[in-house]
Amino acid sequence: MPNHPCATRIITLLFCAGAMAVSAQNYPTRSIRIVTAEAGGGSDLPARVVAQNLSPVLGHPVVVDNRGGVLVVGEIVAKAAPDGYTLLFFGNSLWTLPLMRSKMNYDAAKDFTPITLAIVTPTMLVVHPSLPVNSVKDLVALAKSKPGQLLYSSAAAGTGNHLAAELFKSMTGTDMVRVAYKGHPSALNAVVSGEVQVFFPIVGPGIAQVNAGKLKALAVTTAQPTPLAPGLPTVAASGLPGYASVFQAGLFAPTGTPAAIISRLNREAVQILKRTDVKERLLSMGMEALGSSPQEFAAAIKNEVAVMGKVIKDAGIRDE
Repeated sequence: MPNHPCATRIITLLFCAGAMAVSAQNYPTRSIRIVTAEAGGGSDLPARVVAQNLSPVLGHPVVVDNRGGVLVVGEIVAKAAPDGYTLLFFGNSLWTLPLMRSKMNYDAAKDFTPITLAIVTPTMLVVHPSLPVNSVKDLVALAKSKPGQLLYSSAAAGTGNHLAAELFKSMTGTDMVRVAYKGHPSALNAVVSGEVQVFFPIVGPGIAQVNAGKLKALAVTTAQPTPLAPGLPTVAASGLPGYASVFQAGLFAPTGTPAAIISRLNREAVQILKRTDVKERLLSMGMEALGSSPQEFAAAIKNEVAVMGKVIKDAGIRDE
């Protein structure tokens, strides 16, 4: 073949493609790391469950690498070699934070390939017991009769409970006023103490306060009822069709990772997440195990970006 630049490039590309195919067939040949949030964070615990169960089926150690916030974690994995040995386990903020910032160090739509949506952590709608409401419809009616008078608590701007409340306001046309707190525990304590009237807590700590008689539960924010709050209806089924707001997290690989590796990781991870013992373990942590196809995970992300993108824009939520 003539020594032509194009011919040389074609040969190089064919060689690389062949090498990647061979690599995918033999995958894995060494340990794999899953980069995630700080230890004890919402993504860390399910990442550990997945990693511990992937190790024996892949035949090599799968270790969790705790690195902190989404900006740090996202940049590390976006710049990693797309060879299946550096993965990412993270939740909503990976794709919602870019909707609130003008500058990012990764591109959520281009830098990561979804492998599987692993878990959802349901949230719920609760009110202080003194509030004279017993359903979502009651709350909407009261909020409309008292515009700007009902207070809801939330953690930092753009967190799940903040977006859940803003989505609720947007879909009901109500005007409730946000009171910001340092984190989820203090925001929950605020509604327990009566400083505010409304909150969208994670089901685990929320249901504990409901069972203690310190809060009144109106609904869960999942699309379907959850075993974590038996008997509680969804917001959607309580007069607000289409409403859904949950923490969801899953497994990603850097874009460019061979399809055969994505397929292998998806198959193994989904089988793990469908196991009864794994489901029960995650339920004990307040999480529902899922296990989806890469396409289903991508569609879930696309849908949330569309829905929450509008909420974030309309509410003027920024995180700079």
